[in-house]
Amino acid sequence: MVRTLGVIGCGAGGVEGLRDGLVEPAIGRGWRVAVTLTPTAGAWLRAIGEVERIAQATGLPCRVEARLPGEGRPHPDVDCYVACPATANTVVKLALGIADNQALTTLGEAIGTPGVPVAVFPKINATQVRHPAWQSHVDTLRAAGVHLLLDDQLAARGPRSGLGIPWAGVLDTVETITT
Repeated sequence: MVRTLGVIGCGAGGVEGLRDGLVEPAIGRGWRVAVTLTPTAGAWLRAIGEVERIAQATGLPCRVEARLPGEGRPHPDVDCYVACPATANTVVKLALGIADNQALTTLGEAIGTPGVPVAVFPKINATQVRHPAWQSHVDTLRAAGVHLLLDDQLAARGPRSGLGIPWAGVLDTVETITT
């Protein structure tokens, strides 16, 4: 049975490496990969031709916008979701239940779906972490069963790419939470 990994990409530094860093390695490990992007990530990756390359690599459309009424589902059922990279904006909205784009809608529904693990790698800076509300958002997501992949947890899982994302560590974590 082929497992499907739902990948959510946000408009954070490093998202331009999503295909090479996460999508293609996941396919190499036997996953079917369905990618959904936030509007900002979608605009960035469209501008450099990556949306088309992701669709070609996965054999599935790379989602950015919601589907229209009457349109079929473009992605199969997903066995695990990973948001990488995730912006502070996405993490906060996810913790608050705000679903104002397709990526957040998808993640929010996943959190409410029993048996579907969700992992999030926030690609944020120290000033965002020091915001007084940050910890409460992290606590909310952890209480909901979300696996937050923070830098200190991934440090031992392998090197970072030149884009600052430990892609292999993120994918190793996905494998761990789905076995």
